[in-house]
Amino acid sequence: MRARLSDIAQQAEVSEATVSRVLNDRPGVAPETRQAVLTALDVLGYERPARLRKRSAGLVGLVVPELENPIFPAFAQVIESSLAQSGFTPVLCTQTPGGVREDEYVELLLDRQVSGIVFVSGLHADTTANHDRYRALIARPLPIVMINGYTPNIPAPFVSCDDREAADLAVAHLVALGHRRIGLITGPDRFVPVQRRVGGYTSTMQRLTDVSDHELAELTELSLFGVEGGEAAAGRLIERGVTGLVCGSDLMALGAIRAARQRDLSVPGDISVVGYDDSSLMAFTDPPLTTVRQPVAAMAVAAVRALVDEINGHPSPHSEYLFRPELVVRGSTAVVRQAGAGAKPQRPAPSSLVVPA
Repeated sequence: MRARLSDIAQQAEVSEATVSRVLNDRPGVAPETRQAVLTALDVLGYERPARLRKRSAGLVGLVVPELENPIFPAFAQVIESSLAQSGFTPVLCTQTPGGVREDEYVELLLDRQVSGIVFVSGLHADTTANHDRYRALIARPLPIVMINGYTPNIPAPFVSCDDREAADLAVAHLVALGHRRIGLITGPDRFVPVQRRVGGYTSTMQRLTDVSDHELAELTELSLFGVEGGEAAAGRLIERGVTGLVCGSDLMALGAIRAARQRDLSVPGDISVVGYDDSSLMAFTDPPLTTVRQPVAAMAVAAVRALVDEINGHPSPHSEYLFRPELVVRGSTAVVRQAGAGAKPQRPAPSSLVVPA
């Protein structure tokens, strides 16, 4: 017990006597100190005394698919901050190829007796996945909240960016610049956000251009998310004569720019590129990336509020909260270059102009 007390005291940065008072539920300990000791118990994997379990469950799981795409650390940062302000300690679980799977992380979180879990772009967004895993959590009962990837058969709060409108904003921007051969690059179609993005792209192209349905199919490339997937898909679309590209993520857009440059094409001189997310550093790429911004802060705060309400016994409506994206115009899009001799060079779009949705 002495070794355990010392470990907990070191983790919580308090004395062993303070740890003992907390574990024995004695008075004379400040609330923030008591919470620090309980958090240290959880982090070190020690079981809380039975008298403390019900009233002091302070851990919340946060499951994200990866950290390579900067949009996921952005979500994690805001969620962690919001949870801390509500008195909860986040436990970040990050999936990697060949590493720990989502279900394994959930088991670890359940062993830690978490008060709830936030899933960001998890298996709930995959239409081919079995969603019984989430219904089982709700039946325990364990409060859960989902970010991006709505499915009506999971009775939980969902927070999403409006992917249809995101595609609409990107296409309308390129059409306004004179583009008609506009390609779409996004991820596998089994994901709900991808299906919505394709739907938004298709309907806006049909409304604003005279491109046929057959041409739309040729202008749509589904690939793997990431720089490499964007580069491969962009290469195929460039060979089909596109002048503008709408991408399913900022990383895919960076891959598209690389594909253009490998073919001695300039961005935006020959090809305009629009990303999605407005993740960190996109204003400082070469050229600065025009993109559609996810309202990460607002979405993350809403997800935490919904989860905390669920934990406190005030269930939020089990429906989808849709947040509107906004177009951020930078230097990767410009007026389409007209064919023929004497065509004037294009001017890059104004830097960092935010156009509200």
